[in-house]
Parts: sequence; C-alpha cells; structure tokens
Amino acid sequence: MSPQIQLDSPQSPAERSPTLTGPIAWEIGCLMAAITCTLVGVYWDLAWHRSIGRDSFWTPAHVAIYLGAVFGGGAAAASILLTTFARGPLAQGRRRVAARIWGFRGPLGSFVCAWGGIAMLTSAPFDNWWHNAYGLDVKVVSPPHILLLLGIVAVEGGALLAVLQVRANAPEPARAGLDWLVFYAGGIILSNVMIPLLQYAGRPVLHSAQPYAVLSAGVPLILLGIGTASGRRWACTAVAAIYMLGGLAQLWIFPLFPTDPKLGPVYNRVTHFIPIDFPLLLVAPALALDILRARRSTPRHRWLQAAIGGTAFLTVLVVVEWPFASFLMLPAARNWFFGTHYFPYQFALPDPEWPFRFHPAENSLPEFWMGMALALCLAILSVGTGMAIGGRLARLRR
Repeated sequence: MSPQIQLDSPQSPAERSPTLTGPIAWEIGCLMAAITCTLVGVYWDLAWHRSIGRDSFWTPAHVAIYLGAVFGGGAAAASILLTTFARGPLAQGRRRVAARIWGFRGPLGSFVCAWGGIAMLTSAPFDNWWHNAYGLDVKVVSPPHILLLLGIVAVEGGALLAVLQVRANAPEPARAGLDWLVFYAGGIILSNVMIPLLQYAGRPVLHSAQPYAVLSAGVPLILLGIGTASGRRWACTAVAAIYMLGGLAQLWIFPLFPTDPKLGPVYNRVTHFIPIDFPLLLVAPALALDILRARRSTPRHRWLQAAIGGTAFLTVLVVVEWPFASFLMLPAARNWFFGTHYFPYQFALPDPEWPFRFHPAENSLPEFWMGMALALCLAILSVGTGMAIGGRLARLRR
C-alpha cells in the first residue's frame, strides 16, 4: 500500500519564521556533514579499490560512507520524531510547515533522507554477501552498489530539499548564506552521479558520441533543477565548480599517501593511492546555461528555451572537452596536476601506449552522428525537465 502524503497548510511568513530557529541549525549541520562524508567516502573507497583491493568490509572509506547514512538518517529521523511527538509552540510551528506520511510529520526532505539512510545501511550486508558470492570485484555498477548509490542520492537530495525549505521560509537577508549550502549540496549530488556515468564517459571514448549522450541525459537536469530552484544568476556554474573542486582535491590529495596492493593479480606497480581521472570540464556548459537563464522567458516558451539550452550545453561541452581530451593523451599531461599516468594495479595494459589512444564507441561515421543526434535530444529533454523540477522546488515551503 503506497503511503498517503498530506501537506499541512503553511501560515503566514510571520507565523512560519519562528519555526525555523532552534533545531533547524543542528539538523542542517548534520545533513551537511552527512553528504560530505558520503562524497569523501566514495572517492576514498574508489581509490582504495584501485590501490589496495577489497581487503575488508571495515575499511576507513566504508566507515566514512556509512557515517553519512548514520548522520543523515539520524538527523532526519530526529526531525520527524520531534515534529510528530514534541509539544510546545516550536513543535506546533514545525507542524504547520510539515508533510504528513503514515501518521508521521516532518519536512519532506527528512522523509527522503531517512529512506536514503535506510537504503544505504541495507546495501552494506548486501554488498558483503555479493562480494563473497561473486568475488572481490572492483566494478562500480553492481546491484548492491546501485542500491548504495540510490541511497546516497536520496540522502543528498533530502539534504537539498531541507536547505531549500529553510531558505524559502527565511527572510531575504539570510538567504545568501543558505544559497551556498544549496550549491554545495547540488555539487555533491552532481559529483556522486558522475561516478557511475564516468564508466561510459572515460577519457578513451571522449572522441565518440556515447559519453556526450550519457552526460546530456543527466547533467543538465541536475544543473538546471538546482539553478532554477535557487533563482540565482550563476547557480549552475557554482554547482559545476564545486563538482570540479572535489574532483581535483581527490586527484591531488590521494597520491600523497603511500600504500601497496593486497589483492592479486597485480599488473601495475602501485606505491600510493590511485585517484579517479581528472574531472570533466562541466563548468563551461554550466556557464552557458547560466547566461541563457538570464534571459526572461514565459512558460509557453519553456521548450523553446529547452531546445536552445540543450543545444548550447551539448555544443559547449563538445567544444571544450574534445580538444581537452586530446591534450590529456599527450605526455605533457602525465604529471601530478592532470594525473593521466595513474593506473589501478588490476589494469592490464595491452601495450604501454594503449591508455593514451582513443577507442571510439561507434564503428562508423553514421553511427557517430546518430549518437550525437540522440545526445542532442537527451540534452533538450534534460534541460526542459530540469527547469520544470526546479520550478517546483522553488515553490517548496514544507
């Protein structure tokens, strides 16, 4: 039986504002700590698998990930219980701007975050069983990892909804600081979504249509969903910049720590943690979307704007990423800054130059152009959907 969701009617801003003091500060603080733990843990876990192997479930990286579930789910559960069962003026005020599910009341973001925490904790024994049954693989895309990723995105999405609710009910002078929490949550969501997408958009295939179709399907939706919800001029650029800063941080920090493989076979000599690749240059197409967003449009022209935005996103992405991918194949990029010379210990090279050649996903020119046409359609759909979702989020009050 599906849950019945009822939204209590919010009162005037004067009545709502007192409900956003007190517990809200620690709730938002716990949620920000939770999403930070998930991203750091995921990056750390990927480096651990690429450098050491899966030597134990109780690695520090796994602990960091599941701390995110504890912090996020715990804060969400506390918020729901306080809103439902607490007494007094503060609790009554919280209930005025609360969603109601299965008799419980609380912010909508708290319900989303609580489900995400449960999904993440459920994935832990599932992942352990999966590896024991099918081997200590290093694949990102597997059923327990998908469940974990869905839980992480739910925790991060719930944190985003919580900040958007607080921001919507806060006075205008207080919104500037909350905007950066919105951008931060959005950047972390984008970072975690990019990790499975990079399985199909790695450097060796960036001269084919496949990666651009994959990126066009999801990235504009996240950027414009958050950008439209915030209403800020450079929101998409800020979200993409936070994604890029996180990717650069893990690329530059992890190799500073020594380690060695503990699970065979070992094809490459590894003496330090191996990070994932240099982040994609999503800042450039995000900037293009922000410039286009600055132009006012009416709802009836939304899909025309989506067509323009989708075309701009894909065009700018190809224009900047295609030549940059060519540069990353050169010896000049084989250094600590770009990190193209880092390879996991399990990566068997057919020949030393194999990773520095492009391996297109398409076999012919017609297939390439069909793939690019699909990428354009996906970009337009993603832009339009992102604007629609962002418009709904902008009206979130509970």
